[in-house]
Amino acid sequence: VQLQASGGGLVQPGGSLRVSCTVSGSTAGLHGIGWFRQSPGKEREGVACISIRAGTIHVRDSVQDRFTISRNNAGNTVSLQMDVLKPEDTGVYTCAATFSLPVGLDPHQYDYWGRGTQVTVSS
Repeated sequence: VQLQASGGGLVQPGGSLRVSCTVSGSTAGLHGIGWFRQSPGKEREGVACISIRAGTIHVRDSVQDRFTISRNNAGNTVSLQMDVLKPEDTGVYTCAATFSLPVGLDPHQYDYWGRGTQVTVSS
């Protein structure tokens, strides 16, 4: 299973960015895709995840009103739309795939990880 992330970059506070993750390879049995982030000196934390089949979504409380996760009809691309970005949203954003249920924000349940993409929110 391969995960390819795209998007990210530098944006001013209050701005928007979109990151996407495309999954390929042996995806039979894939249950969910999650987005995680890690800032310097902090542990990796789950931001949002989506169940590929049911479309069930979980979003971290701190970004609940600002971030939106979605998947395409084929279920192989998951996007995270990030609006009203804050400096504390800065970090390396990484997508991951889980073959376990239930789909949640615990990084330990994820089986495959893509390379991260940098998101920097700064004026």
